[in-house]
Amino acid sequence: MLRKLATLPEAARLEIGKAIKTSADEIVAAQKRLAPKRTGALAASIKASTGGNVPKYASVGLTGSGQAGDPDLTVVISAGNTDVRYAHLVEFGTAPHENKGLFEGSQHPGAKPAPFFYPVYRAYRKRVKSRITRATRKSARAAAAS
Repeated sequence: MLRKLATLPEAARLEIGKAIKTSADEIVAAQKRLAPKRTGALAASIKASTGGNVPKYASVGLTGSGQAGDPDLTVVISAGNTDVRYAHLVEFGTAPHENKGLFEGSQHPGAKPAPFFYPVYRAYRKRVKSRITRATRKSARAAAAS
């Protein structure tokens, strides 16, 4: 796959990269709209990072470390940062549990999940794939014509 990507003409790479960036921006905007707005910090922490760079302490949307993709055509969408370390707890909820630390022994009732990240991803997945396919075909036709 990487060898095939390396042989793409520069115009095709730009066209595909533009489609990926447009799709990522669209997904991030939808996730921000859907995120709970208690303080707004969670919605503000949702970002699309190019080149596979992920903010420190991002907790939702991570893919495995050591991505072997093309940095110019890689976008990672994540939620959470050094100030917002609870994105996964909001997305998936928490089970009832006994507290530790300052309130040791007290019972936490748990929190219901408020999914904002993966439902948007699943809803936009087909649209993103179609957009990238169209960009690939368009650039291939342009390369074949010249």
